[in-house]
Amino acid sequence: MGDYITIRPAGGTWVLRAGGAVLGETTKALELIEGENPPVIYFPRENIAMAMLEPSDTRSNCPHKGEATYYSIQTKSMLIKDAGWSYENPKQDVAEIAGHLAFYPGKATVEQV
Repeated sequence: MGDYITIRPAGGTWVLRAGGAVLGETTKALELIEGENPPVIYFPRENIAMAMLEPSDTRSNCPHKGEATYYSIQTKSMLIKDAGWSYENPKQDVAEIAGHLAFYPGKATVEQV
């Protein structure tokens, strides 16, 4: 991807929270920086409570990463629609993000602890 997309280990421990619950914790997060956009943290699927996520029908296409599939978070009191996304079959240049999910600020909290 040249200089447009950079992917590297995020370093440290990262936590994913939504609806008052911890949905994930990992030391294997990836940081993706795309152009001038702020960094996005991607969590490995195996470090997320996937039982709390529901696949959505929403899809989008990125010319650099491929097709994104979306997930909603089911909390005790509500459904947080399309809170996160994943590139199930990303383009070869960003293959490292396969098997990882990222989440929208305001729909979930991602923080380094």
